[in-house]
Amino acid sequence: MNRWEGLDEFVAVAETGQFSAAAERLAVSSSHVSRQIARLEECLQTRLFYRTTRKVVLTEAGQTFLQHCQRLIDAREEALRAISDLGSEPKGLLRMTCAVAYGERFIVPLVNQFMARYPLLRVEIELTNRPLDLIHEGLDLAIRLGRLQDSRLVATRLAPREMYLCASPVYLERYGRPHSLSELTHHNCLIGSTDHWAFQQDGRELSLRVQGNWRCNSGQAVLDAALRGFGLCQLPDYYVLEHLRSGALVSLLEQHRPPNTAVWALYPQQRHLSPKVRQLVDELKAGLAQLPEYRA
Repeated sequence: MNRWEGLDEFVAVAETGQFSAAAERLAVSSSHVSRQIARLEECLQTRLFYRTTRKVVLTEAGQTFLQHCQRLIDAREEALRAISDLGSEPKGLLRMTCAVAYGERFIVPLVNQFMARYPLLRVEIELTNRPLDLIHEGLDLAIRLGRLQDSRLVATRLAPREMYLCASPVYLERYGRPHSLSELTHHNCLIGSTDHWAFQQDGRELSLRVQGNWRCNSGQAVLDAALRGFGLCQLPDYYVLEHLRSGALVSLLEQHRPPNTAVWALYPQQRHLSPKVRQLVDELKAGLAQLPEYRA
């Protein structure tokens, strides 16, 4: 007896509870299912089902065998899909989400570049700073920044993301340069989406609440205010590296810079990704690495 023979019939009977229902699912006769189960039990030298006139019930051995068979069948189907998808062109609908500013500046142009090569692909992008539930919202992909929270999702690192505390030379000349975290209370802090800034001290991460006379939930707006000398800012690398190199901004308290976070692609847990998601994730990772903000 072939070692795969009878496994599909066994799983179908176990999941439907009836030989006739299993036969209907597999598009074969009930007698065929019955013969395959009998041969499988004979091969294993154990009873897999208790049979009654109305239904069949798994034995203890059958319950154990079912768990292994389901994994085997899933793995077999996954292997077949993986091979068939090798040459598949991305197509159909792909729904994704990303934060507004980062999406507009980096992600959407790369997605548009990807779509130009695959005309059979349709994309819906929701740019929002509210973290959406991928499973509940039926989304295929999310681009998230910083630290991850949802353990139900699979994450692929797309790019680094490092936070910088900065100020313009004009501000520092007027108000002085902070030399410790405690001195931040004496400075005007330009607040973006949160008034809690991340740092590290003595190998520990910590969050400090800051205060200031200016607030806007836009990184670009925070950057503009910092360049004008309004106060200190804490922004990701892709906002400030250009201005740090030119001298328009000065990096501060570098010994307290928070541990490096990242830009992530997240998708629901599944062993086999569809070609459209897998190839777009690869495209985003390669595309971000080529941008001047990241090459620097």
